[in-house]
Amino acid sequence: MYPARDASGDRRAPTPLRFGYGTNGLADLRLDDALAMLADLGYDGVGLTLDHMHLDPLAPDLAARTRRVAHRLAALGLGVTVETGARYVLDPRRKHGPSLLDPDPDDRARRVDLLLRAVRVAADLGAHAVHCFSGTVPDGTGEDAAWKRLAESLGPVLDAAATAGVPLAVEPEPGHLLATLADFHHLRRTLGDPEPLGLTLDLGHCQCLEPLPPADCVREAAPWLRHVQIEDMRRGVHEHLPFGDGEMDFPPLLAALAATGYQGLTVVELPRHSHAGPHFAARSLPFLRRAARSADATTPSVPVPPHGDPSATPEGSTTP
Repeated sequence: MYPARDASGDRRAPTPLRFGYGTNGLADLRLDDALAMLADLGYDGVGLTLDHMHLDPLAPDLAARTRRVAHRLAALGLGVTVETGARYVLDPRRKHGPSLLDPDPDDRARRVDLLLRAVRVAADLGAHAVHCFSGTVPDGTGEDAAWKRLAESLGPVLDAAATAGVPLAVEPEPGHLLATLADFHHLRRTLGDPEPLGLTLDLGHCQCLEPLPPADCVREAAPWLRHVQIEDMRRGVHEHLPFGDGEMDFPPLLAALAATGYQGLTVVELPRHSHAGPHFAARSLPFLRRAARSADATTPSVPVPPHGDPSATPEGSTTP
């Protein structure tokens, strides 16, 4: 386990972080208005959740609409990650349903189709990654069966991601089958460590339930980081909070992230604050910039593990 180094063998300087804001926290705005606002505020990019109000993945003429958004992003100088956490985009009665774990193979296929569409959209947008999650274990389904469904469902998505050259970034989500970093590594090994498979790390989730402190989670996850989400949070409570309303210590956390060399977007994730989305978007970036400036941006004392050497936490954990 060694710190990240550049081609000369010297320690790599910390990478300036690039901040974005998630459109799932701007659901009351038209997409063009949201993108223009984020650019005006100085954000580097956007976490674009494919939803009925923002680049609907199921409506006609998706490719043409995607090209228009790509031109808009380029004109505004915004990077993008494609997110797939829309609550009711597939089923108006089931939040986040159907999932990759549903007993009905046709339902699972609907979620797979959404992810395949997301990969195509991401490729056309020049996105850094496509985000996804496992879903909760359905009633009456054993964990072994759930893991099998997840692995089988992700197969064609990973193939598409490899062809498109866009990483698939799976997010550990509290309460889901894949809830922790240990669960991510379980999936990674089950699938044979495919190159397109990466990690979405929600830094608040680290505060909420991971056994390691958030900054240590970042260092442990570094080799697989493809997308990062950020908000404030409290230990043991899965509630996305505006910055300053939780318990997190952001300067050392951002210093750890910068030291990994992560080059993607770090996206503010406040999906329950759309009613005041412009207000929180305006507040969040100055907070993050202040925290980044005050961080001790040196190589962390705990070295970043190389690919294939995660920290030892129980595999398959589904700690709520």
